[in-house]
Amino acid sequence: MKNQRGVTLMGMIVACIVIVFVAIGGLKIAPAYIEYFKVKKAIVGIAQNNRSATVGEVRYAFQLRAAVDDIDVIGPKDLEVTKEGNDIVVSTAYSKRIPLFGNINVVIDFSASSNN
Repeated sequence: MKNQRGVTLMGMIVACIVIVFVAIGGLKIAPAYIEYFKVKKAIVGIAQNNRSATVGEVRYAFQLRAAVDDIDVIGPKDLEVTKEGNDIVVSTAYSKRIPLFGNINVVIDFSASSNN
């Protein structure tokens, strides 16, 4: 007679618990990355469309774009505007704290620039 093979009930329960925790973490962290990509898209678009703009004009353009794209994680004053050659480089860096459950949080440091 051959031995039976397969996953036990306890093994299945543990695997399901791990999958649920990973899924909950992913669903809570995903909006932070979506927001980061909106910020990145906005600053790249502003840098490409406003090549000879002043710092104030760049920040105003970001303020308008942030209102349309619903970006509230950073404001126009959080932008660092520099010039490299004839191109404007817009960059920003910020942290996002995401509560997972209980007193466990995830802190993610984001950094976006228009020349990357």
